[in-house]
Amino acid sequence: MRDPRDYIIFPLDVATRNDAEALVRQLAGRVGLFKIGLELFIRSGPDLIRWVRGEGGAGIFLDLKLHDIPMTVARAMAGIADLQVDMTTVHCGENPRMLEAAVDAGQGRTKVLGVTVLTSVGTADLHQAGFTPALADDVEALVRRRAEAAQAAGCAGVVCSGREAHAIKRALGPDFLAVTPGIRPAWESVGPDDQQRVMTPAEAVRSGADYIVIGRPIRDAVDPARAARRVADEVAEGLA
Repeated sequence: MRDPRDYIIFPLDVATRNDAEALVRQLAGRVGLFKIGLELFIRSGPDLIRWVRGEGGAGIFLDLKLHDIPMTVARAMAGIADLQVDMTTVHCGENPRMLEAAVDAGQGRTKVLGVTVLTSVGTADLHQAGFTPALADDVEALVRRRAEAAQAAGCAGVVCSGREAHAIKRALGPDFLAVTPGIRPAWESVGPDDQQRVMTPAEAVRSGADYIVIGRPIRDAVDPARAARRVADEVAEGLA
């Protein structure tokens, strides 16, 4: 059985390398992976990835959400694989060949996750973007359709909300990874948020999430290490 800490992906959503390093030092050994997103990667680049790998005692999830023509994505993916990151993201988008190109270029060294529908996106957004009512009104159906395309392209899994993880596991099998952002612990008071489809850690794990992405409740806590332990306790509750 996996350690509850291994389910936690902590996003280093800070602007400077110094801030990122401080968080890694506090949380090393308390989370499963550190997520490096677009802002921090642009500011600090591959050197930070190498430092986190050496210092963090955890895996690395490079969340760049690639979305371009297949050749460009393949070249970017080859560079990502050379950095020895554990997982990375590619938008499912409109073209399955883009996903296939990422998987081929990764050569099994880095798991490719398809980004289905961002957790900040709701039904009204999908209508405005021109999706048919059948998909705009049923986000789970849209996520499942994109997850099927990702699996067919060879992706290791998808990024989806905890609300869709159960359906994805049921349809695509237990080995297809579900990585779920939009996680808010039960003990956190609810305030302004840019996420629309949220769950607690226990709910997400019970729904089939293999990893949960949780940032602000840990990062903004007086004691981030203690907050991470509390999240791990909620994961353990969900597993039980």
